[in-house]
Amino acid sequence: MIEVVSRQRRRKIDCERWQVFAERALKAIGKSGHDATIAFVSDRQIKILNKRFRGQDKPTDVLSFPAGDDKFTASEPSLGDIAISVDRAGSQALENGLAFENEIAQLILHGLLHLCGYDHETDKGEMNRLELRLRNQMGI
Repeated sequence: MIEVVSRQRRRKIDCERWQVFAERALKAIGKSGHDATIAFVSDRQIKILNKRFRGQDKPTDVLSFPAGDDKFTASEPSLGDIAISVDRAGSQALENGLAFENEIAQLILHGLLHLCGYDHETDKGEMNRLELRLRNQMGI
């Protein structure tokens, strides 16, 4: 199950819509039935997370926190957590001429791919190719 929460006040977020989308994305990735949590946060909140976990003292658009191997979970294993800055998503949507919703969809897909073990910084383009194919397949 996907849990979606909004921990910011700048934009109204339709958590149910993004839960359905994330479940669809996981199915396209081949991880249907796995758990994950997506939190919509502010730039200030994501900057704190980015500094604490990546040592980078600046806001970013999306952070992924893959879960460890939990042998004591009765349900499907959790893939981990994703934090998305709605401030950054809004700015990037404007810069790229996209609707805010399209930017959020791309960030969710990107974060889910990271939770599934893909890393665009080290995989010689494998994640980017897969992400573009999935965007096309999902109409985003």
